[in-house]
Amino acid sequence: MNRKQQGVSLPGLLTWSVIIVLVAILGMRLVPAYIEFAAVKRALVAIASDSELRNAGVYEIRQAFNKRAAVDAIKSVNGNDIVIRKQDGQLVLDINYTVTKPLFANLSLLIDFDAASDR
Repeated sequence: MNRKQQGVSLPGLLTWSVIIVLVAILGMRLVPAYIEFAAVKRALVAIASDSELRNAGVYEIRQAFNKRAAVDAIKSVNGNDIVIRKQDGQLVLDINYTVTKPLFANLSLLIDFDAASDR
């Protein structure tokens, strides 16, 4: 009664190890960028819905964003990057930015983000 051995071979183990390490590196690089994007989005929504800033000027809105960015550790953008407009009596804040994350050697990820207070 010969039975075939079951298990993972060394080449299979090495292949899966390389795949898992590459996915882990990619995740470690992407997750902080998306966490920061979520913080930017939260700040835009909070500022747009703030009743005290509804009739504020551009300077005050940008300063409010800069203060929130300092608290939330937002480093990729600042208040000068915000596009401010009114739509149907509502304050709408938009921001577009790009984040470049190096992976290894001369290979990098380029991520484009588009956040708005009304989406």
